[in-house]
Amino acid sequence: MTCNEGKMDRALRIVAGVAILSLYFVGPQSPWALLGIVPLLTGVIGYCPAYSLIGMNTCARKS
Repeated sequence: MTCNEGKMDRALRIVAGVAILSLYFVGPQSPWALLGIVPLLTGVIGYCPAYSLIGMNTCARKS
């Protein structure tokens, strides 16, 4: 697994994942909020399987 997420993409995914996941604890406490784990994990590891399927890459190219 190579990195296919850039720094900004990763930061946004982590923030979004934490925000969605927080709904499970402080918001309406819906089990659907556990889906926040997905963007959180993909942001932390820097790899998105969906990006691989469509051939997308937001990482900066190293010259």
